[in-house]
Amino acid sequence: MVVRRIAAGVLDFGVIRTEFQLSEEYPAEAVAEATAAVDAHAGEREDRTDLPFVTIDPPSSMDLDQAVHIERTAAGGFIVHYAIADVGAVVVPGSVLDKETRRRGQTFYLPDGSLPLHPRELSEGSASLLPDQTRPVALWTIELDATAAVTQFSVRRALVKSIARLDYAGVQADADAGTLHPSIADLPAFGALRAAAALQRGSIELKLPEQEVVPADEQKSTWRLELQPRTAADDWNAEVSLLTGMCAAQLMIEARIGLLRTLPPPDPEAEVAMRKTAGALGLDWPTTTSVGVFLAELPANAPDTLVMMTAATTLLRGADYAAFDGTLPDLLEHSGIGAPYAHVTAPLRRLSDRFATEVCLAVSAKTDVPAWARDALPELSEIMRGSDSLANKVERACIDLTEAFVLAPRVGQKFSAVVVKSADGKRDSEIFVNDPPVLAKCTGAPPEGQVVSVQLTTADITKRAVAFAYSK
Repeated sequence: MVVRRIAAGVLDFGVIRTEFQLSEEYPAEAVAEATAAVDAHAGEREDRTDLPFVTIDPPSSMDLDQAVHIERTAAGGFIVHYAIADVGAVVVPGSVLDKETRRRGQTFYLPDGSLPLHPRELSEGSASLLPDQTRPVALWTIELDATAAVTQFSVRRALVKSIARLDYAGVQADADAGTLHPSIADLPAFGALRAAAALQRGSIELKLPEQEVVPADEQKSTWRLELQPRTAADDWNAEVSLLTGMCAAQLMIEARIGLLRTLPPPDPEAEVAMRKTAGALGLDWPTTTSVGVFLAELPANAPDTLVMMTAATTLLRGADYAAFDGTLPDLLEHSGIGAPYAHVTAPLRRLSDRFATEVCLAVSAKTDVPAWARDALPELSEIMRGSDSLANKVERACIDLTEAFVLAPRVGQKFSAVVVKSADGKRDSEIFVNDPPVLAKCTGAPPEGQVVSVQLTTADITKRAVAFAYSK
């Protein structure tokens, strides 16, 4: 099927859906349940429709999980209000819809459309925090001092109304122009302080180029590769979500029940290898400077920076989920964040967040965790591991297919590339070609950290394989 569509000059991602057995088709009963969903906690909620919430998402997104409002305190601190779609209140435990979402695990994203965790009637309709709609939410209220350190927080069920649907590029443009929406006017200051605190905690942030497959025309008849733009607004907004996940983890640990996202400490040998690489590139890395600070201070998009960011991926291996009830797990922290952390901010798109949020609501209210949430914890780790693995494979397959499709007519041509990882005797070197943006293997052992000329030797659409060769 791929070969036939390629011959017509059209790239079809249906082959990837078929290969990984992905389908948007829901059982009719699950769709009916999603369509008829009602708030199980209607009448119990605090009315906070007075707060002018806004959402910040990609322009095409309709499954809006989060809405935010930030205000300054008289003492120069912040109050962050973060509203999360209350999916636990609209999905009936044990229902066909509940069982189907457990089978899926999360929303899968392909270039030509998503395969949602919940039917669109719910995820892009009645549960989505769309503007000018009153919605049931789990409302986090987090108070911070003038350094953006948390002083107190809570989460409770509430009703809110978003008044504006914003996107990252628009928020960045408004910030640059000094015209940010009043509800997030303090987001840049908050984000900068939280980012500084993250480095002090020992967090490690990798800023590698992210490939994105985008339509080359309005009809989506052909596609191209771009580097996904990441703005400061992305980082500011991410700090809100990270803060909330850290507060959630604290609640869970104190109550000894929940689901954490964990990452073991880096292997000391991995940092030793990184320091050798930095030395070989002539980069100054004082022994007193942490990995996170060193990486944060590297110049953006420089060849040496790409090499070091790629090398740092060896520090962030072994991410997992840890469910617990009564006895704390041996590993509590996420070393990349530098603190315990839990997923609670994307329940429309990620299964685990519905249950983790329910735990937090109960703990914050000093009530018993509902049996449906408590009983699900042991299986959630396995469900999410499998779902995350599948999502990564699907994303990689889409990028690999597009790389081969875009490069197929150019086999034999020369390209300029940065060598981000040298050959180690077992694996070929890894290079980054800027135009089109491609990460690929390269034979010939080109020198790490250098900009070199390489020749495209393979672009196999059927195998989704691309390869380059270097010669002196």
